[in-house]
Amino acid sequence: MIEISGLTKSYGTTTVLDGIDLRVDDARIAAVVGPSGAGKSTLARCVNLLERPTSGRVEVNGQDLAALSGRELRRARLQIGTVFQSANLLRRLTAAQNVALPMRQQRLPDTEVRRRVGELLERVGMLHRANHHPAQLSGGQRQRIGIARSLALRPSVLLSDEATSGLDPESTRAILALLTELRDELAVTVLVITHEMDVVRGIADHVAQLDHGRIVEQGRVADVVRRSDSPLATALLPMPTVVAAPELRQWRLRIEGHVSPFWLAEVGRELGGDVAVLAALVEESAGRPVGRLTVGLDRAHDERRVAEVFRRHGVVAAPADPAAPAGPVTGPAEAPVTGTREKEPVA
Repeated sequence: MIEISGLTKSYGTTTVLDGIDLRVDDARIAAVVGPSGAGKSTLARCVNLLERPTSGRVEVNGQDLAALSGRELRRARLQIGTVFQSANLLRRLTAAQNVALPMRQQRLPDTEVRRRVGELLERVGMLHRANHHPAQLSGGQRQRIGIARSLALRPSVLLSDEATSGLDPESTRAILALLTELRDELAVTVLVITHEMDVVRGIADHVAQLDHGRIVEQGRVADVVRRSDSPLATALLPMPTVVAAPELRQWRLRIEGHVSPFWLAEVGRELGGDVAVLAALVEESAGRPVGRLTVGLDRAHDERRVAEVFRRHGVVAAPADPAAPAGPVTGPAEAPVTGTREKEPVA
């Protein structure tokens, strides 16, 4: 649905995006994360051609947007809805009138507009606020109206540029549930720009990390957290503080596949000893468990046998300190990817 290849965006001598390659399949949610100034919002504006790329291709629905004429581009943009950090609702219009605005601009019949507005407000759970003005709505409610407006022309692609930034946890969960519903029920492809790892873990199928204008790592979310201890994987599943247990040897575990609910007990029985959980973070991604744990085992256990037993249960295991008795650790050295919305130069 979205295919970006060799995308570069420069402002004078400043290169904000440098050789971006990114593919988002149909009816999937992809998240782009990175620190402030990494180029996330510029990438979003290049996808809908609010910013014209310096070089490279941006294909949406098989069309290279950068190669289209003005009229063709305007027509293609109808298939791309955008939700910004601020819903940008017109203050003098009601919620229903704001949602109707794109359809009015396209001169759709009044009966169709009224029907469509009702459908969209009901989908986002705001039909009871149809006649309220933006000042009468909470931040989360305004974002719901913004999402409804972005869906007015039945787009196949939705860009969410920090749409949950600044919202309270309950509103954030509601917006994420709504985006997931749009993917699952309407087959909308969603590109999420965010710095919040909870958002990525909660809804994304694919994640890409931007750093200084380049994608430094990307892949399916479940694969990223299972396959490596990279900064992105660690940010997605940060290990909490490990409980000190100097009498035990520490092992770092990474869940790689489907595991039994009783896998730790089963491992303990196979090894003939107790398994002490010293730290753990286990989440679900794309319907599969992903997680990291630090456990303590008796130091007499053979290293190869321990690793083999864990592997049979779908878990990768490695001694925390193979060369010496392990002491307490305090989590990953890399800080989670975070930051505020970047401010980038404008032409």
